[in-house]
Amino acid sequence: MQITIEIPDDLAALVIPGGDPARATLEALALEAYRDRRLTGYQLRTLLGIPSRFELYDFLGEHKVERYTIQDLEHDLDIIQKVDATRRSEGLG
Repeated sequence: MQITIEIPDDLAALVIPGGDPARATLEALALEAYRDRRLTGYQLRTLLGIPSRFELYDFLGEHKVERYTIQDLEHDLDIIQKVDATRRSEGLG
């Protein structure tokens, strides 16, 4: 799919200083989708042509995107509580 947007040159220079506007736009859209969990890390790598997960981690760090979010923590805590409750009900803990 191809998407075309128009940005006035003077504003584009402010928003995307010295860079490739098309690439910056793709990265911004992809990062937002990743933050919203609409893309996995693998999908983000594929979309942006990032060859390894380690380079993906560097890319995410450069853009101040945390890999482990508060939602991840809450999800993990919920699972731990369920496992703990199951173990207690079975007399294992």
